[in-house]
Amino acid sequence: MERTPFRALAAGAVAAVVALSGCGAQGGNGGGEGPDGSSPAEESGAGGGGSGEGTPEALDFTAPTVDGGEIDGAELHGKPVVLWFWAPWCTICRGEAPSVMDAAERYEGEVEFIGVAGNGATDEMKEFVDSTDTGGMRHIIDEDGSIWSGFEVTIQPSFSFLRESGTFLTYSGKISEEDLDQRISEEVLG
Repeated sequence: MERTPFRALAAGAVAAVVALSGCGAQGGNGGGEGPDGSSPAEESGAGGGGSGEGTPEALDFTAPTVDGGEIDGAELHGKPVVLWFWAPWCTICRGEAPSVMDAAERYEGEVEFIGVAGNGATDEMKEFVDSTDTGGMRHIIDEDGSIWSGFEVTIQPSFSFLRESGTFLTYSGKISEEDLDQRISEEVLG
């Protein structure tokens, strides 16, 4: 009998929950506290580095990108970053893609935006990036759901706001362009 590592089992469980929750379900992390119904996960030191001294556990990954490159999560530590968690079949993700790309362009040089694609085949992810014109930002392929799990993401779309201090705050559900700007100002740049 072959043993399955716990991390793979946990990632599989997260992927199942995400798939069952449906695209754009609200309230995945705590009851719709945001003005638009999104729900913030508790602020976290990301499993380890909250003081900015060590790389947080959530950033302990190396993953392929949709364009054939690779991202080492440790390179994001200590930098202002917005992670946008999406799935290629998610109509809400597709609908918010233009405002996410607009925000990425507005904050260019201040905040990096990175898509984290899950729950789909790589070809579907490439098609999503091409058809939504979001190729101006990097997109990680989260093959086993472990990156989503590390950032406490249970539904798509979700956003994680990484601070220079090494902490992050994750919001689940759709975020309006105005709320996205406010959260970047308060959570990432504030």
